[in-house]
Amino acid sequence: MKTHANKKGQIVIPSILRKKYGIKEGTRIILLDTEDSIVLKPITDQYLKKLQGSLRGTGVLKALIAERRKDSLR
Repeated sequence: MKTHANKKGQIVIPSILRKKYGIKEGTRIILLDTEDSIVLKPITDQYLKKLQGSLRGTGVLKALIAERRKDSLR
């Protein structure tokens, strides 16, 4: 599939892809720069459900709490 950018840099995502990935008006989209391409990832309910629990057991919560404590002492 092809699309084009207008002079403001906006692009049109074809309707078939919007339907497939659940992109509606107001859907937030993450842009990832992979050095040789740009990847668009819509932040939908499905995407957020996939992330649920993905950081379990990695110590992220402890690191966040420690960082918040540091910030509160400043």
